[in-house]
Amino acid sequence: MAAKYIIGSVAASFAVAYVADKLVADEKIFGGTTPNTVSNKEWWEETDKKFQAWPRTAGLPVVMNPISRQNFIVKSGSE
Repeated sequence: MAAKYIIGSVAASFAVAYVADKLVADEKIFGGTTPNTVSNKEWWEETDKKFQAWPRTAGLPVVMNPISRQNFIVKSGSE
């Protein structure tokens, strides 16, 4: 019997959290704007190119943002 109250309370808390996040982050009820660096895809691509061009001094070359690439070590063509 207590399980239905617990499950209902957890579901309600997730609903409240979702609505609050939507209002604050997406609807911007407190004002503000989304920065251009977040919303501009061209800016992101140029920044990513810059990060990938940085020289490394030790070890195998790695991708600066492995989560988005889903490959953690970049093998060179000479191996």
